Amino acid sequence: MYLRYRYRIAPTDEQRQALARAFGCARVVYNDGLRLREGAYKAGLPCITDSKLLRLVTTEAKKTPERRWLTSVSAVVLQQSVADLHRAYHNYFQAFEGLKAARASGESTSLRIHRPRFKSKHDTQAVRFTANSRFRVLPNGRLRLPKVGNVRIRWSRPLPVEPSSVTITLDRAGRYHASFVVEVAEVPLPVAESAIGIDLGLSSFATLSTDEKIDNPRWLRHRERALRHSQRSMSRKQKGSRNQEKARQRLARRHAKVADARRDFHHQLSTRLVHENQVVIVETLNIAALGRSNLAKSLADAGWGQFIRMLEYKSAKVRRTLAKVDRWHPSSQICSGCAARSGPKGWAGVHVRAWTCSQCGIVHDRDVNAAKNILAAGRAVTACGPAVSPGVRRAVGDEAGTTPAVAV
Repeated sequence: MYLRYRYRIAPTDEQRQALARAFGCARVVYNDGLRLREGAYKAGLPCITDSKLLRLVTTEAKKTPERRWLTSVSAVVLQQSVADLHRAYHNYFQAFEGLKAARASGESTSLRIHRPRFKSKHDTQAVRFTANSRFRVLPNGRLRLPKVGNVRIRWSRPLPVEPSSVTITLDRAGRYHASFVVEVAEVPLPVAESAIGIDLGLSSFATLSTDEKIDNPRWLRHRERALRHSQRSMSRKQKGSRNQEKARQRLARRHAKVADARRDFHHQLSTRLVHENQVVIVETLNIAALGRSNLAKSLADAGWGQFIRMLEYKSAKVRRTLAKVDRWHPSSQICSGCAARSGPKGWAGVHVRAWTCSQCGIVHDRDVNAAKNILAAGRAVTACGPAVSPGVRRAVGDEAGTTPAVAV
């Protein structure tokens, strides 16, 4: 499997200027290719082929006075930028075909991948170097990049194998990162006997089927006052001034600290759960739809999607099983003791944190009961498989649509 290893880099002033040229050239080539394709589409002309588009925005463009400065950066950077445009169109058309097929079958869905958009110099900048560009990690630990130089890198952990490509990024907080793509082998852990169900929430970030509740740190909520102060300070600066840029970077750094703290929490918790349990079971959540509700900020602050993605790739890396329960499974309404569906229902039931089963009289904590039901449903899925159909059984005589005389 392929994984990314990301490290902070500390380029010198000259290397920052060289990277700025690379970022600008890659962005211009991407926007030129997008402009040509969109122009051909609006004019009713045939779609420009990938090879022709690459030649127009790189080889031919370098011969013109307006784009002669494209020769100041590595050609691989420009080629990878055009490849990103091709991939963006491919993903869009593939998602569009899936949308048409879903609507033809009667499903109500929306397009999640939109048409490629023009890149801006105010967004996160990125350039990619592949093996063809002859980048390499030097014996002294520095990263050699073509037409940039030997960049100092902060090694927080060693690379397992030689990388196939490296992506240099500059985020809004002014931090440079090097992201290596490496192919790592699966290293299975010793078989564990335990399985665990996880119910994600907002009051508690995760409730486990072992009755353990993991608090929600609420990274964004606890830093809202400082973020609000920084946002107000930036808005009062003169537009385009140096002071406004300083205030913007200060605000971006605070947002980056929130994102880093959230990511670190997700890494630690996902690693612990995967290493301690053979089977990890979660619900399939429609996070995009939930993000359009009045809980959007709290959901984004929790970062459920990032946490589930970490569980997925970490489980695959150590050959553990991650099972997902259908989102329509009424885990909060079923009694984990007698399986009676006597729990609170509807939107009003969301605010009920504890309830008593009307059949067996057990008092349930809503989240713990949901986690136990997720565990039970996940065990059924992992034991039988989600695509297993029920076996042949004897028909019931008074079954709806069955003639009693025909039933066998």
